Amino acid sequence: MRKLSLNERAMNLLARREHSVAELVKKLSADFEYDDIIIAISKLTERNLQSDERFAENYLRYRSQRGFGFQKIRQELKERGVNAELISETLAESDIDWFALAADARCKRFGEQQPEDFKERAKQQRFLQYRGFTHEQITESFNNYYEK
Repeated sequence: MRKLSLNERAMNLLARREHSVAELVKKLSADFEYDDIIIAISKLTERNLQSDERFAENYLRYRSQRGFGFQKIRQELKERGVNAELISETLAESDIDWFALAADARCKRFGEQQPEDFKERAKQQRFLQYRGFTHEQITESFNNYYEK
């Protein structure tokens, strides 16, 4: 079995899903030199085969569809090496209703009924906070019911 070249490995990774530059560097650094990796990724970016913008948009869509809030998504994108300006831009351009998403995530996990006591409400709030929703979004998720 022949060993794949740097370009082949990078293309194989990108064929499966979008990757940020930092993710590609991390995955390829075990087998290739850093300078070679940067050159290869630059060529892929020039040919629009790799794009941090596209990665951020896809990641935002993927994670929000799974009920995560923008604070959590922002942190995860940062951990994946996307620069802060691009993260802010991507989040600002999204048409996601974070308040409705918080309410949907709460209802999906706990049902549509209001919590019966303070302990249950606190549990639901912690869940939504862990999911990356703001205090305002969490509070509003208890006040409003959104049509599905």
